[in-house]
Amino acid sequence: MNLTNINEIKELLGRHGFRFSKSMGQNFLTAAWVPMQIADEAMLDENTGVMEVGPGIGCLTEQLSVRAGKVVAVELDKALKPVLKETLAGRDNVEIVFGDVLKQNLPQLVKEKFGDMRACVCANLPYNVTSPLITAFLEAGCFDTITVMIQREVAKRICARENTADYGAFTVLVQWYAEPEILFDVPPSCFIPQPKVTSSVIRLKIREKPPVEVKDRDTFFRVVRAAFGMRRKTLLNALSANFGEIGKEKLEQIIVSCGFDAKIRGEVLSIVDFAKIADAICEIK
Repeated sequence: MNLTNINEIKELLGRHGFRFSKSMGQNFLTAAWVPMQIADEAMLDENTGVMEVGPGIGCLTEQLSVRAGKVVAVELDKALKPVLKETLAGRDNVEIVFGDVLKQNLPQLVKEKFGDMRACVCANLPYNVTSPLITAFLEAGCFDTITVMIQREVAKRICARENTADYGAFTVLVQWYAEPEILFDVPPSCFIPQPKVTSSVIRLKIREKPPVEVKDRDTFFRVVRAAFGMRRKTLLNALSANFGEIGKEKLEQIIVSCGFDAKIRGEVLSIVDFAKIADAICEIK
C-alpha cells in the first residue's frame, strides 16, 4: 500500500470509518518525497531509537523503520488503532503507544523502550501543540536530535536572531537547549486535508552544554519571560512588573551596570545578555 497516495488514503480511512479531527490537528501527507526526506535528515542508523508523535496512518513511521533500530510512535487518537495495525503490519521494529505524549514520563519511556540506544525525535507535529511538545522534548534531556515538521512561522521564530520581529521567549528557550536549523519547506498541497499555511522541517541538535553558564536557570528564564511578556515596554518596566521584590531603582542599576542603556528593550538582548542580567539579579537576591 502506498501510504501517500491520496486515493489509497481515502479508501483506507473510509474502510475503517475514520474521520479527521480538527482538534487534534490531523493532516496526513500525500507526497512520498516528504516522509522520505524527513527520515533521511534525521540521521538515523540501526543503533538509533526514534520517538515519533502523531504517526497518522504511518507514512513517516514506515520510512523511519527502514532506517532506525526501533521506532516508538505515540498516538493520541485511538480511532487510528485498526488503521495502524493494518498499515504497519510486519514491521517488527515499530511499537505504537496510544496516549498523550505530554502526559508521559519521557526519560522513563525512552529508557524502557530504547535501553542504551541513541534516542531522537522525528515527527510531523500537530500545529496546535507544537510549542509544548518541543519544550517537553528539550526539557526531557534524553534526546540527541529533534527533527520535526512544524508551521513555517514557528520554525522562523525558533531560528530567529535577537532584534528581529520573530525573536521571542520561545526562541531563547529552544536555542538555550539546542542549535536549530531549517532544512526545507513543505507546501499545503502535500497534505490531506490541506492546511492554510506552509510547513517547515527543522532539526534541533541538542547542545552538550548551554551557550552560557548562569547562576540560576530559573531566574534566567524568569528574566526572559518578563522581557517578552511585555514586549512593547522597556526592559526596566518589564522587569519591574515581574521582580517587584527588588524595586525599580535597583533594577535600573543592574541594567546599567551590565552595560546597557536603561531604556533598552528586551528584544534586542542576546542569550548572553540575558544571562548577564539574570546573574546580576541573583547577586542582589
